[in-house]
Amino acid sequence: MAELADFHFLRPLWLLVTVVAVAALVVVLRRNRAGMHSPWQGVIDPELADVLLDDPEQGNRRRRSSLLIVAIALLGVALAGPAWQRLPQDVERTTDALFIVLDLSLSMYARDVAPSRLVQARHKVIDILRQRDEGYTALIAYAGDAHTVAPLTDDVATIENLLGALEPGMMPVFGSDIADALRLTRDVIERAGVKQSRIIVITDGIDRIIDVTGERSSNHPISILAVGTEGGAPIPLDFAGQPGRFLQNDAGTTIVPQLDETKLADIAELSFGRYARLSADTSDVEYLLDLPLPQPDQTETVDRQFDVWADAGFWLLIPVALLLLPTFRRGALTVVAAFVIAPSADANLWQDLWLRDDQQAFDHLRRGAPERAETLFKDPAWQGVARYRSDDFDGAAERFQTEDSARGHYNRGTALAKAERFQEALAAFDAALALEPDHADAQFNRDLVERILEESQANQSDPSQSNDEQNSEASDEESSDGEAQDSQSEQQGSSDEENADNPEDQQSTQQDQKQKDEEGNEAQLDEQETDEARSADSEASEQWLRRVPDEPGGLLRRKFQHETNQRLQRGDYASRETERIW
Repeated sequence: MAELADFHFLRPLWLLVTVVAVAALVVVLRRNRAGMHSPWQGVIDPELADVLLDDPEQGNRRRRSSLLIVAIALLGVALAGPAWQRLPQDVERTTDALFIVLDLSLSMYARDVAPSRLVQARHKVIDILRQRDEGYTALIAYAGDAHTVAPLTDDVATIENLLGALEPGMMPVFGSDIADALRLTRDVIERAGVKQSRIIVITDGIDRIIDVTGERSSNHPISILAVGTEGGAPIPLDFAGQPGRFLQNDAGTTIVPQLDETKLADIAELSFGRYARLSADTSDVEYLLDLPLPQPDQTETVDRQFDVWADAGFWLLIPVALLLLPTFRRGALTVVAAFVIAPSADANLWQDLWLRDDQQAFDHLRRGAPERAETLFKDPAWQGVARYRSDDFDGAAERFQTEDSARGHYNRGTALAKAERFQEALAAFDAALALEPDHADAQFNRDLVERILEESQANQSDPSQSNDEQNSEASDEESSDGEAQDSQSEQQGSSDEENADNPEDQQSTQQDQKQKDEEGNEAQLDEQETDEARSADSEASEQWLRRVPDEPGGLLRRKFQHETNQRLQRGDYASRETERIW
């Protein structure tokens, strides 16, 4: 009786099919009954009428129609999903990983977007977290160096709780070192054993393309979410206790960081990711999170279960099949069986009956199986496309070489650029432009490759000259506003009174802090810092994260400072004093 009390239909709208079938059956039965009383029965002798008016075929048709209608009625009940029993079901969730890399350079204080770039970036991180119902997420923050705010975790509420405390003023080293942030991200990926993931960088600018493309991987695409405007805005010094003043260079000119969308979009494309500019709605987040990965997302079984209603409608398919048997014409079952069995017996043979090899190859290419497509393509150009889709850029360039046209040279140049053979790519784009000077895509890619080569050559130039120039720039920026550097010194552990009238550069402050740490200044290393010193690996970091209080600003500040001090002791910052601070 308890089971009858729980009886219900999972999809009750399908019962409309049963209602219509029953109505049709009533109509058919009435017509059959009326057809049995023919007008000829009053004229023909009754003994002859039984013979002359009997139509066996018509009777068979009536029976088949009735059986078909009854089968449809039962099918409607089956599709409605009758259920009265619950069954335990394992809970599974996806294990896809997302790494959010947040720029906390001083330029994020700019207010060209209201109320500031920093606040907008925080809100957008919250949008990303709330879009993720499952999976693992990590948060990396960077300025002059990078720090793990939250390791890979499925507790997005904890990450959201940490966001409000993040600001550029708390970073131990000022600057904008995206390369260090991506190196730290790769380190977290390797320690966690993540095979593929999505990386979203939220930033207002990247100086060098190679800083991002040098860490690119098709299994870990890097997307960029840009915040800011092309016109830019000055950097207020409110965080340094100087309201109404702005960061200036050595010439006394106010620094106005501007957003270079073209450059950021190029970087995202070269890094297998997507580019989006921060929007008021969640369309930008949805676009970036929808980036497909090479392999389908994996799932894992959670240590809990939930009950689901068992759909018993499939049992009605047995009487439906029996009722349909008389409705088939002679040989019809053989034809149906052939169509059902043939595709499962040999899928390739079945496709060969209807599609050419190139059509099958294109279908494989569209479905994400480029390796299979390459074996079916006969055209070298299409083989090159298949190899390009499978990330075999060298092989793609070799196939594209057979096509002596502007399109062929353009495709070959793009493949060579993806393979980081930039000189050869430049020559291929030149060949394409020689045949078709108006080829806009070839011109765009050529300019991009040329910029990458110029950056590479600049990095390989005389290091002493580069350091002198950068030292001069860093010194000018630091001397332009001593009180701004005082604020940085304050973040590194110095008191306001010591730095208000005696500003020093960032390196000196870091060395002083290092000396104080080595002398065992217990006022700066409290019990929380002792715990953080033990959280060197990811498991300890996870345990530390679960102890974060509701106001984690001070804890994060000390954690970042402690990690920076450890890197100073290892000599990781030997050449970082030359970097700009915003």
